[in-house]
Amino acid sequence: MKAKAIRELPMDELAAKERSLVEDLFQARFRKYTGQLENTSRFKELKRDLARVKTISREKREKKNG
Repeated sequence: MKAKAIRELPMDELAAKERSLVEDLFQARFRKYTGQLENTSRFKELKRDLARVKTISREKREKKNG
């Protein structure tokens, strides 16, 4: 997911996206350790998307408060 697309989301959707990515990342980790994860690049992609969402969410909160 591109940062531009994430920036266009409202705060409530950002929070929902973050929860969804955390859940997906947990499931990917679980599959990785049980040997069921076929696409290991998905794991890296999920971590990066989660970091993007958290960063943009923090930026929006700071902009709102400051």
